[in-house]
Amino acid sequence: MTSNQFPVLDIDPFDEAFLCDPYTHHAALRDAAPVVWLDAIGAYGMARFEEVQSALRDHGTYCSGRGVGLADFSKEEPFRPPSLLLEADPPLHDRTRGLMNKIVSLKALKQLRPQWQVKAERLIESLVEKGSFDAVPELSEAFPMIIFPDTIGLADEGREHLIDYATIVFNAFGPRNRVFEEGNAGKEAAIEWVAWACERENLKPGGWGMALYEAADRGECTSDEAARMVRSFLSAGVDTTVNGIGHMVLALAKHPAQFAKLRENPKLAPRAFEESLRWDSTVQTFFRTTTGDVEVEGGTIPEGSKVLLFLASANRDPRKWDDADDFQVDRNVSGHVGFGFGIHQCLGQMVARLEGELIGTALANQVASIRLTGEPVRRLNNTLHALGSLPIELEAA
Repeated sequence: MTSNQFPVLDIDPFDEAFLCDPYTHHAALRDAAPVVWLDAIGAYGMARFEEVQSALRDHGTYCSGRGVGLADFSKEEPFRPPSLLLEADPPLHDRTRGLMNKIVSLKALKQLRPQWQVKAERLIESLVEKGSFDAVPELSEAFPMIIFPDTIGLADEGREHLIDYATIVFNAFGPRNRVFEEGNAGKEAAIEWVAWACERENLKPGGWGMALYEAADRGECTSDEAARMVRSFLSAGVDTTVNGIGHMVLALAKHPAQFAKLRENPKLAPRAFEESLRWDSTVQTFFRTTTGDVEVEGGTIPEGSKVLLFLASANRDPRKWDDADDFQVDRNVSGHVGFGFGIHQCLGQMVARLEGELIGTALANQVASIRLTGEPVRRLNNTLHALGSLPIELEAA
């Protein structure tokens, strides 16, 4: 299938040069047209805010049940049983999402907040004492790993596999390229551990994981569905937050005037985290599949077409945001698509927001300056804009 109705772009969004620095390519995608044809992957693309947000909102036209990656589940076997949230459409999606929303509730997070806050403050305190360190393993990975596995009720042994597992899942949304092959190499143990960790007998009582099996006991879902929903926690609850916190720290280090504003008013921490998600979106892209012919300005996208939505490009679209490439801690970023949009919006967004706010507040209260001591290193992934290393130095307030 090709398109002669939309501009044909010679851009491969899964090429390693693109994945290293996607932002240098986004303007060309946005400026070409509301919809483009990407020859390299045989799919359509949308990179402007208005079209991306509209497609995410219109789940009936742009479905998720046929996969949110390049693979079309109506034509090929998924690499794992599809997610009951991310890769499902109503009515199945509504039932499973409703169940998850009861567990990941504002009330539940309110109860967890005090203990998470203490852990955030202690972590930043220990890093201030240390001075220089790598903010990826010691901060952005460390904090979610201190709190998230306990919240789910995961077994103590093997938790280190969570980071690898998320890498595998997000890599699989793209093609089977070198990034996919190298990213998955030697990580078989992570897949096996996650399958084991999601089983009822291996979960601790009182956690969110066991709460799903208790819902199965009440007939609200099956035991198989409960296991798959626990797996959804594990694939979406770690790497996205890890990189969200990492990007906020990177942004504050690169923009000392903005960190000064945050220090003057630590209540800006939630906004600073949201802005970091807009400025450098952890999840760069997701696919949808059209359920019928779609008329878009300039032509028709045929039924059954894969459409790649460039979330990160939409979040820096100058048609939507003033000074779109600038990081501003007091910006109102309401409506950004860093967590997606519509019914498939990220389930764990409240968890990520609370974690980001607590780390941002602790930095504002305890740190006078954040300085890069070396170049950040990217960890290539087909879907995530991920940090592999972020060497920084903190000066105590």
